[in-house]
Amino acid sequence: VLIVDDNKFMINLVKRILEKLDITSPLEANDGASALERLDDAGVDVIVCDLNMPGMDGIEFLRHLADRGSHPAVILLSGEDKTVLNTAVQLGQAHGLRVLGAVPKPVAKEPLEALLAQVDAGAQGRPRAAIESLTPEEIRAGLEGDWIELVFQPKVSIATREMVGVETLLRWNDPERGLMGPFAVVPVAEETGLINALTEAIIGKAMAQCGAWRADGHDFKVAVNVSMHDLDRYDFPDFVVDTAEAEGVDPSSVVLEVTESRLMADIAKPLEILTRLRMKGVGLSIDDYGTGASSMQQLKRIPFTELKIDREFVAGAPADDEARAMLVSSVGLGKDLELEVVAEGVETQVEWDLVASLGVDVVQGYFVAKPMSAEDLEDWLQNWTAQSV
Repeated sequence: VLIVDDNKFMINLVKRILEKLDITSPLEANDGASALERLDDAGVDVIVCDLNMPGMDGIEFLRHLADRGSHPAVILLSGEDKTVLNTAVQLGQAHGLRVLGAVPKPVAKEPLEALLAQVDAGAQGRPRAAIESLTPEEIRAGLEGDWIELVFQPKVSIATREMVGVETLLRWNDPERGLMGPFAVVPVAEETGLINALTEAIIGKAMAQCGAWRADGHDFKVAVNVSMHDLDRYDFPDFVVDTAEAEGVDPSSVVLEVTESRLMADIAKPLEILTRLRMKGVGLSIDDYGTGASSMQQLKRIPFTELKIDREFVAGAPADDEARAMLVSSVGLGKDLELEVVAEGVETQVEWDLVASLGVDVVQGYFVAKPMSAEDLEDWLQNWTAQSV
């Protein structure tokens, strides 16, 4: 462990707590610059770092630590207010660091012990591997070669515990690189004019699968994410409806998820397209609600049927007062606007119980199920239904 703090009393206090936890002989540094030098001298598993220090402060230190490419776990300390601590944690994570959390000063044993317990708790919080993007040529080859695979994540009613829908998620099966997620494909497709062809292929496969499910007696909605570039085509509503009906799917069983942070400032054409989709019976979901800059304005402008609360406000809500306040506010707004409210990223019983108590209609997340193939979904649905009876 490396303790980084300009206050000798605070360093000694942390050392005494570490000794009680059987962690001996920690390294010390008085500011960020000297901490970087200590990292050159010895392997460090955990850094306990103050934010407010002379010279290189803790915020700047996080950036330099990330630039080095070394990734010990980080615990932040500060006498700053809670919002500053929370922002610092998010900043470190944005740098790709494994920031376990923050402890306010004066430091107490219990919160520090709880964060240290996460050091060996598996991959949670570890920096994500860099996403390798495809080239436009590879995307064209994949579209021609049908490298698109779809997985589906169940959406479950809280009131009845029945599966009421699935979200369709893209997987790109490259013969050489293997299976890749959407972030390796979609941004490049948007930048190079290939997104329309990609979206058409995804919707085509999703509607074919939905038609197969309906033929087997399953009646649930299928949600598909769409790009803002798709909402620049006047023929898009007709394409969606024609594709659905060709597979025996009623347009009312289709939900298009639009990320609100991507909605255009020039709203005329998207607004026409989205309104025509609603008139044809297609559902519209405002996805990742709370992460964009103009949530209220988009809700007022566009005829959404569903409000999907971003997992950032769900995962932190049981223990984070700010996240809980935002969750409560979002659910209340959705209810007042008579929208179906979906909480995504529900991963624990505590989170399920919380969103249920707030009046959320539908949940999606690992607590229910991970994304899976259509074949695996059949088995999962049988097991889920049996458990819910």
